[in-house]
Amino acid sequence: MSATAALPAAKPAAPTPMMAQYWSLKEQAGDCLLFYRMGDFFELFFDDAKAAAATLDIALTARGEHGGEPVPMCGVPVHAAESYLARLIRAGHRVAIAEQVESPAEAKARGGSKALVARAIVRFVTAGTLTEESLLEGRSANRLAALAEVGSDGEVAIAAADISTGRFEVVAVRREAVDAELARLAPAELLVSDSVGELPAWSVRQVVRRPQAGFSSGAGQKRLESLFGVQTLDGFGQFSRGEIAAMGAIAAYLDHVGTGTSVFLQPPVRHLASGRMAIDAATRESLELVRTMTGSGAGAREGSLLGTIDRTVTAAGARLLADDLASPLTDKAAILDRLDLVDALARDALWRADLRAALRALPDAGRALGRLVAGRGGPRDLAQLRDALGGARTLRERLARRADLPPLLARLLPGLDGHGALIDQLSRALIETPPVDAAQGGYVAEGYDHALDALRESARDGRKAIAALEAGYRDRTGIASLKIRHNGVLGYHVEVPAKHADALMLPESGFTHRQTLAGVVRFNSSDLHEAASRVTQAGVHAIAAEAAHLEALTDAAVARREAIAASCDVLARLDVAAALADHAMSHNWCRPDLADTPCLDVTGGRHPVVEAALAKSGDRFVPNDVSLAESDRLWLVTGPNMGGKSTFLRQNALIIVLAQAGGFVPASAAKLGLVDRLFSRVGASDNLARGRSTFMVEMVETAAILAQATPDSFVILDEVGRGTSTYDGLALAWAVVEAVHEVNKCRCLFATHYHELTRLAESLDALSLHHVRAREWQGDLVLLHELADGPADRSYGLAVARLAGVAPKVVKRAEAVLAKLEAGREKTGGLAAGLDDLPLFAATLAAEPAPVKDALREALAAIDPDALTPREALDALYRLKAAEGEA
Repeated sequence: MSATAALPAAKPAAPTPMMAQYWSLKEQAGDCLLFYRMGDFFELFFDDAKAAAATLDIALTARGEHGGEPVPMCGVPVHAAESYLARLIRAGHRVAIAEQVESPAEAKARGGSKALVARAIVRFVTAGTLTEESLLEGRSANRLAALAEVGSDGEVAIAAADISTGRFEVVAVRREAVDAELARLAPAELLVSDSVGELPAWSVRQVVRRPQAGFSSGAGQKRLESLFGVQTLDGFGQFSRGEIAAMGAIAAYLDHVGTGTSVFLQPPVRHLASGRMAIDAATRESLELVRTMTGSGAGAREGSLLGTIDRTVTAAGARLLADDLASPLTDKAAILDRLDLVDALARDALWRADLRAALRALPDAGRALGRLVAGRGGPRDLAQLRDALGGARTLRERLARRADLPPLLARLLPGLDGHGALIDQLSRALIETPPVDAAQGGYVAEGYDHALDALRESARDGRKAIAALEAGYRDRTGIASLKIRHNGVLGYHVEVPAKHADALMLPESGFTHRQTLAGVVRFNSSDLHEAASRVTQAGVHAIAAEAAHLEALTDAAVARREAIAASCDVLARLDVAAALADHAMSHNWCRPDLADTPCLDVTGGRHPVVEAALAKSGDRFVPNDVSLAESDRLWLVTGPNMGGKSTFLRQNALIIVLAQAGGFVPASAAKLGLVDRLFSRVGASDNLARGRSTFMVEMVETAAILAQATPDSFVILDEVGRGTSTYDGLALAWAVVEAVHEVNKCRCLFATHYHELTRLAESLDALSLHHVRAREWQGDLVLLHELADGPADRSYGLAVARLAGVAPKVVKRAEAVLAKLEAGREKTGGLAAGLDDLPLFAATLAAEPAPVKDALREALAAIDPDALTPREALDALYRLKAAEGEA
């Protein structure tokens, strides 16, 4: 949730004009920190100052009084504001920027000598609306999302936009799938209506409540039609009311934070939830697809699947690869298209190397375009467009000469065309490396504008004349140390050491005294003033001419924003395919085959992250096979701790993710049927923030799997039931295995230390037993990390304890206790005594009594109060009253 600043408690009885202006702006800023521009600083006051000082670790001072108490204050320099903003945003704050919108001279002309300079909030800086390069992580997307629900059909629409690149998408999901979709999008900021009650504990960094009016589908449609300049949204797709409401909420918020300035949004793309593999938040966290569980910020990538396989050479490619891994496809044709492209690049090392070299030289044009559209761009951004589009054109020409292009590449290539006129214009207009700041000019190339060239020549001639004046003054006065200098206050002036100043003070010297400093004295002269005026006027006119060219060039680029964004998407896709091919070839990965039936056949499968970590220390990863099919879809895996069970489970889940993302997989051979939902119940941790113990977290995740897994799903379950008592844990694990086998009927790998579960192989036809091999040699445990058929012969728990360094006395005592327990098991039959007489799981379900219907509760649940008119609400109340009487 967001860290916000509280409004001051009360206004003073008679505020000064400045404080009255501050109160007005603070009211507009709401719960955002207010950056109040005062000269060269942004100042913060009251609780804003306290919050900012604590976050930024800067001095908290005071200014004046409020209610008899000093006013807390802190400030940051304007020239360094971006670095401070970045820290505040990362800490969860939102910031309103109040700028001076007139000069002191304009204020004086408007209201006299005591008039206060006018200020206005020109922008709200929030986590989801950043465009500045210094505030963004280049290799990660930065999304703003909005959630809307219209009606009572149980569907929730989620819209997401990355305004740094213009990408805009929307999807409708069932209410129970909202957390999984938000985990996929990982928005920096989520918008929800202030009419929504208490929110679930979603995996979202910052939630912002906005007025319900912003979530109106009618107003949203009008706002979107105006934004995209269309009469109807039908040309973009058939959107539901909820989807329009969510997209409209984003458009309204962007208009609010930008205070009316334009932002970059491409036409919205409507996705179907069924088009992607469903992966809930717990599974993403467990598998560490794009970030690790322990890392934060950019460092969270290292050690994740994304961090391990990312060989992209462009920032846009890295962002797209992260999206691919977060959103594996379920469309077989689309997956095969991606695989064909990766395969073609994998087979031709020279082509792949040339393509990667060409892509490596291209700047991040997508985000440069976003800054230009938002009005925060400059000549450097235009140069990035020039270089990226020029490189894309060259790349298009080279690729078009190849025969037998993969189908996806053949469809993508035309997207790199059509920018010739803009490239030529930018190439003629801009110097090779323009400055970031346009204020000082110097970025328009010589020869582009002859009038501008003449102004520059005049300025150069004037500077030459000033240099000649300097030489003449030295000769005339005999002062060799005389210099003509320039600053922002005096302009051009003559400067001499103090010991020579008397000669220039004489009336007949031709010099006029301007300023005396320690050691030097400054003068002016009429001929210097004339020469300086010519230089200054020529410079001012030249900068104005360059600014006009910058505006025209920006307009030309913005007019082609959708075509440019499409070209950037093509370049990113090429980068991803080449990166996946390069990694596959250097790590001996294979192309997966896709089957039309639920199966998973992997030969020599490996865990890509663990294998990479072992390679750094010179160790070898032990590959393992798996073969799941309709008749053998549930593997029960036993064996000692540290034997590799969890790694085996995770590696097969990652192989499925990689395959359906369109990449090669870490195996000698692989064949799989498409997976619609992926579930992982591996590892254990409590969640104190949500009031959940380790076992509660385990049961919540297990319940979600049993409720949602389908025959096309893939589930990995590790040591279900270990967080409670032995009997409870075994009973739960037993029932979960039966439910997965009999009800869900999905492909499943189930690792456990409950060896009693192996008895289930006698009653469950599609369950088979497997174990990770281990041996004891001269009292030491040797973990082989190999998977073999059949159950493990024993647990090896004490051997693992010895390996971990548990004190020998403790291990010896444990051995004695274990011997007693095992002797008792032989007499009584152990934990599983009597389980052979249990009825089958299906019979247990059949024996359950049918739930008693409650007509009153059903009628109440069917009412959607938000969709009722007052008359309909009264009628519904009478019907409920009548139903109560019948009950």
